[in-house]
Amino acid sequence: MSAQLIKEVTSKFKSIFKTEPIAIFSPGRINIIGEHTDYNGGFVFPAAVDKGIAAAIQKSDAGHSTAIAMDLNSTIEFELDKLKPSKEGSWENYVFGVVAEIQNRNKIIGDFNIVFKGNIPAGAGMSSSAALENSVVFGLNELFDLGLTKTEMILISQKAEHNYVGVKCGIMDQYASMFGIKNNALLLDCRTIESKPYEIDFKEHQLMLINTNVKHSLSDSAYNDRRSACESVAELLKVDTLREVSEEDLEKIIDKITPENYQKALYVIQEIERTQKAAKAIEKNDLETLGALIYASHNGLQHQYKVSCEELDYLVAQAKKNKKVLGARMMGGGFGGCTINLIAKSEAKAFADSVATSYKNKFNKECSVYFIELSDGTHIVQ
Repeated sequence: MSAQLIKEVTSKFKSIFKTEPIAIFSPGRINIIGEHTDYNGGFVFPAAVDKGIAAAIQKSDAGHSTAIAMDLNSTIEFELDKLKPSKEGSWENYVFGVVAEIQNRNKIIGDFNIVFKGNIPAGAGMSSSAALENSVVFGLNELFDLGLTKTEMILISQKAEHNYVGVKCGIMDQYASMFGIKNNALLLDCRTIESKPYEIDFKEHQLMLINTNVKHSLSDSAYNDRRSACESVAELLKVDTLREVSEEDLEKIIDKITPENYQKALYVIQEIERTQKAAKAIEKNDLETLGALIYASHNGLQHQYKVSCEELDYLVAQAKKNKKVLGARMMGGGFGGCTINLIAKSEAKAFADSVATSYKNKFNKECSVYFIELSDGTHIVQ
């Protein structure tokens, strides 16, 4: 958590609204393995990180509510009984969506003011949107004594994303951001929305993110396409999600689906299995096996699910050339964003420098390197 970030939002809040706010930190997340399995009812392996959104929030007696996005130098005033989505891509939809979903549950909230700022790298696929949604719902729950459980709060955040932002996301991002535990990753069963924490001893290794600093325009439409492909295969097999499907089951309908959709469904089935194997590897402190599973995950995302891109594949190929990198893969929705790398601490700086140089030479663009720690989930900062 960034004390500096909390200080900035609280002092900005006090200077504008002349009252003492509640301060909240809501983290972004990484996902060690288990990509695109969440909306298929499968397993994912996320962890909250020490970068996120800091928010300052308090009741308002101005007759309206105000939200201020410090990063964007953008302010919006709104009335709680006249909410509707802004144009697509507007940051305020994350705030409006949460408020609307709380009201849909017949919970009464009053006017409020919120100021927020983040230090999650833009476009890194570390779920700044889920962190923002969680900070809003957590703050409103506290302010207006709504009595919501953490599980209810993340479902509100998810629905906000579906209904106001227009992304049919699974539950992983909101869950990891809300329930994160320091030094732990969470093996989350997306069917039951229950998780088991796994403390990870990285020993002489650490996690490193490399941001391609690209976001190809395909990402949102492709995400929704992949999701509907998975749903149509599940429907053919008369099951709710691909979680319930084995490779043998899939073979039975191979002549009823396109080769592309066969590969997508096969990827999901295999990735759900890889995620469970990763949990066993962590239990045994077997980082080599974990790394091999991470590489296999990228291979599936690149060749079967086809959500990677040239820049991501290049970074993973560079990682494979270095014996001190145990595993690397693209992380997040795809078509840009970050790779996650499990690398020896002794090699991290040299590898980061050499990759940055070769990436710049190849793409005439900078990549960015981040070192992260696993942190606690959304919480009030005293």
